[in-house]
Amino acid sequence: MNDNMDSDEVQQTDGSTLEESTSSPNQRMTRYQILTLTSIASVNFSSMICYSILGPFFPKEAVQKGASQTVIGLIFGCYALCNLMGSLVLGKYIVQIGAKFMLISGLFVSSVCTILFGLLDKVPDGATFIILCFIIRSVDAVGFSAAMTSSFAVSTKVFPNSIATVLGSLEIFTGLGLILGPPIGGWLYQSFGYEVPFMALGCFLFLMVPFNMYILPSFDADPSKDSFFRLFTRLKIVLICFAIFTLSSGLGFLDAALSIYAIDTFNLSPGYVGLLLLGLSLPYCLASPLLGIVSDRFPSTRPWFMVLGGLFTATGFWFLGPVPILQIKSQLWLVVFMLGIIGFSLSMTAIPTFPEILDCAYENGFEEGLSTLGLVSGLFGAVWSFGMFCGPTLGGFITQQLSFEWAASVQGGLAFLASCLDTPDCGLLTPRNGELKCLC
Repeated sequence: MNDNMDSDEVQQTDGSTLEESTSSPNQRMTRYQILTLTSIASVNFSSMICYSILGPFFPKEAVQKGASQTVIGLIFGCYALCNLMGSLVLGKYIVQIGAKFMLISGLFVSSVCTILFGLLDKVPDGATFIILCFIIRSVDAVGFSAAMTSSFAVSTKVFPNSIATVLGSLEIFTGLGLILGPPIGGWLYQSFGYEVPFMALGCFLFLMVPFNMYILPSFDADPSKDSFFRLFTRLKIVLICFAIFTLSSGLGFLDAALSIYAIDTFNLSPGYVGLLLLGLSLPYCLASPLLGIVSDRFPSTRPWFMVLGGLFTATGFWFLGPVPILQIKSQLWLVVFMLGIIGFSLSMTAIPTFPEILDCAYENGFEEGLSTLGLVSGLFGAVWSFGMFCGPTLGGFITQQLSFEWAASVQGGLAFLASCLDTPDCGLLTPRNGELKCLC
């Protein structure tokens, strides 16, 4: 690091600074940026493939081990709750901890926990199994939050002029992880039993540790006096956060409840349930890069993307069951089609949220640099995790007390409410320069 440089700049191998290399959105990527992009892509892919393998078979395995539908929802939900707390703390102290160290240590913790989770079939049924599920998932969540909070902040730091484009492109690898995780996990489970999916993918995640130690550059910055509380004083940010909450809540609900519903309703095997989940992740993976490019080139479209995405998400969940009052019989083709609608609408809503929060923070006096990026990344991760906690917990309870159809209907209602609140110039409450204005 050059002593004459600003502490929030990074010296590259070619002698230029990060600020210079990203001054023009049309400038070709430097070697420094390519290495960073490769590193973050590997983190997104490896983390998400390990996260998503549980969906096709773990709920069924947990039921056989004595866990109820509500407890299964809590096991999925505790991961998100610990992710929430980890995102807030790590996002605040990313500068003091170091972005590179945070990312690598998070990968290491997640890999160890994934392997340990594969040994849970050896423990006694009932309370012992359930308690160990909670402990391992909670520690894994902290590691995951460290890796993802750092990756968001680093990506935005290195590509400040094309945030949505880069994040959308990186979602290809997130989507690939989500796509490959369920079918690979389901196939390995059917072929080799409970342990092998976790052992194989946990070892794969472990290999990402030395890989990223080698290629990821280091980052230095000065701590900031800004806080999460100040971010939440902006109404626009609060409304965007509610939209993020509805997205992750819906995904968390599907993680915990869809596999059991599909197995009971359509007599599908865990392997086919993994393929069923492709209907959700494939449209998300394909649409994210294009929507990211459009969001960067036409920033005025971002609010409308969030509104339309919320409406499509609501429609997808209402017809996923479908809503009992419609008296439409559930059919496999309809479930697959609605999962595709939900996957596409999730990308439409999610991609613009991060740059919109960041723009609002800068407009309200937050310092441009890694510290603010860490705060925004931590806030995004915390809100996303809160939704991932509420979705499976509330969804599991409603499913157990009423039905999957009613639980999906509630998720659709939340998405519809977020769409109404975020509507520019025609919602009841619309933010203008951070102030609340009623347009009644």
